[in-house]
Amino acid sequence: MAKDNKNIDKSSRAYKIAAGRGVMNLPNKLTIARMIMIPVFILFFYLNFAGHYFVALAVFAIASFTDLLDGKIARRYNLVTNLGKFLDPIADKVLVSSALIVILTVPSYFTAFLGGWAMIVGGCCVVVIFARELIVSGFRMVAADAGIVIAADKIGKFKTVAQDISIIMLLLFGGFYEIFGDAVGVQVVNYIGLIMLATAAILTVISGINYIVKNIAVLKV
Repeated sequence: MAKDNKNIDKSSRAYKIAAGRGVMNLPNKLTIARMIMIPVFILFFYLNFAGHYFVALAVFAIASFTDLLDGKIARRYNLVTNLGKFLDPIADKVLVSSALIVILTVPSYFTAFLGGWAMIVGGCCVVVIFARELIVSGFRMVAADAGIVIAADKIGKFKTVAQDISIIMLLLFGGFYEIFGDAVGVQVVNYIGLIMLATAAILTVISGINYIVKNIAVLKV
């Protein structure tokens, strides 16, 4: 929840930097920067040089951090704008979706230590995650038209954390696998990444069902 304007020192240098000019305040600039980093992430993921997965991981981590930072700054200085409300969730979903899609294009992420079935399961997990986001986004649009604001649930937040951890661990695996091959530690990192992806998919289903059941009244308006 944004702080009251009375509690904000608008003459401070910190506020002036955060406020910027017009709708292009610091939170919105960070959101746009996150969107710009998405193609950069994809570029480094596919560039063929030693350590490119680690560079892609660094870009993903920085982009994910801006998500935490822009929200905190917007709430701290009461700089929530319609542009931010529009761009922020799009940037978040496109970032995670892009990471999951490019990881799916490299079979070794799933089949290095497991059979081909792992690739199928991984693809199903990604489809479930995408489907949930589309369904919930549509649900929110219906709620918005009805003048109803739906808050994010805790399960959804856990789902997001699980997604981020799975992507980070899988990217780490990609980098380690290129350097150390079938080492035991590399296998452990891979298993953790895949387990977290499966966990994210399960939480996605639970969160989606919980989200709709708790707000089913929206469909009756």
